[in-house]
Amino acid sequence: METLIELGAERGAPEPDRPAPPVAGRGWRVAALLLVCALLAGAAPPARLATLSGPVLPERAVLLGAGPLLLVADPGAAPPTLSAYDPAAPERARWRVDLPPAAGWSAEPAGDLVLVTERDPVRRVVATTARTARTGERRWRRPDRVYAAGDGAVAVTEVRSVADPGRRIEGAVHGVDPATGATRWTVALPSTAVLTVLPGAPARVLVLRDDGVARVYDVGDGTVRGEGRLPPADYAPDNPQVVGDRLVLRHPTARGAELIGYDLPALTVRWRVPLADGDVTIRGCAGLLCGQDARDRWALTPATGDRAWTWSGGAQWRAVPGGRGGPQVLLRAAQDGRRNLVATVGRDGPRVAGVLPTGTRDCRAVSGALACRDSAGRLTVWPGRPAAGT
Repeated sequence: METLIELGAERGAPEPDRPAPPVAGRGWRVAALLLVCALLAGAAPPARLATLSGPVLPERAVLLGAGPLLLVADPGAAPPTLSAYDPAAPERARWRVDLPPAAGWSAEPAGDLVLVTERDPVRRVVATTARTARTGERRWRRPDRVYAAGDGAVAVTEVRSVADPGRRIEGAVHGVDPATGATRWTVALPSTAVLTVLPGAPARVLVLRDDGVARVYDVGDGTVRGEGRLPPADYAPDNPQVVGDRLVLRHPTARGAELIGYDLPALTVRWRVPLADGDVTIRGCAGLLCGQDARDRWALTPATGDRAWTWSGGAQWRAVPGGRGGPQVLLRAAQDGRRNLVATVGRDGPRVAGVLPTGTRDCRAVSGALACRDSAGRLTVWPGRPAAGT
């Protein structure tokens, strides 16, 4: 079954063969303003882009992304269930399995597996279960948090803090055999730390301890591939970030804070960028370091720290969960207060893509698609998410 999302070609609808408009300078800001005004004013009937429609989901169901799969966890079933859908064909589930009772779940792909992490009511990890992506069959289960890392995996114990669970870990880091879930190697941690999986091959992870010691470990055997000592930082879910071959940390300074780019695995300082006062969030998006302060959105080139583009007023848009590493998908309420505008942010900056129908909610970015629930609670997938310059 197909439904329709209103997305106008004149209003920036996805056209894969057309590059994103330039974003630097006054011309882009004027063009973006005119584009949004056209959307809000409804000067012409919008063209319609077909979207794919799936089943009506239970009210408490949770959408999760895991690589090419769209997962739906239903905590209200007895027992709870996990269903996997192909975003290109969401009419029926590819598989459905029972889940142990939990207060919440997260998921990520790991080769031909899906790692499903269960959490209790205060978001503490209960266990991680590895299931086959093809059938959902359970392969193994560990009582800790397991991260996919290239062709391997690592397991950690998160710091048990209700106030700031973040990505902080304690105790030890364990290399995990993804085929069996068995521990291959262990590195003890003398203090709490933050772990970040590095992109590319060979598979490596960065462990940054509270005492400033940072080490890069080979996921296969635990060998140290790089080491350094870094200044103090305010570790958080978005700090540090790794984009390409750069580690980017937000450090406090006498004047506020600054971002520092380090190369990997040597951890040598390559650039410094001061930050404006106030809260700033950063994340990798489409090969850039995308940031948001109280008013604007902007992006830095990770190799040099140079400003790639600035979106004045872009902080009014909220990020859709999911889609790590690719273009960001953003939403903002339209003037009528009932619909949401959609934008994507890629290497060339933001592009207003269209408007979602009234009542669309619970959206999540998955591989090459935007999955939401419509006003009736039906799973609705827009498979043509704009590439936004990627």
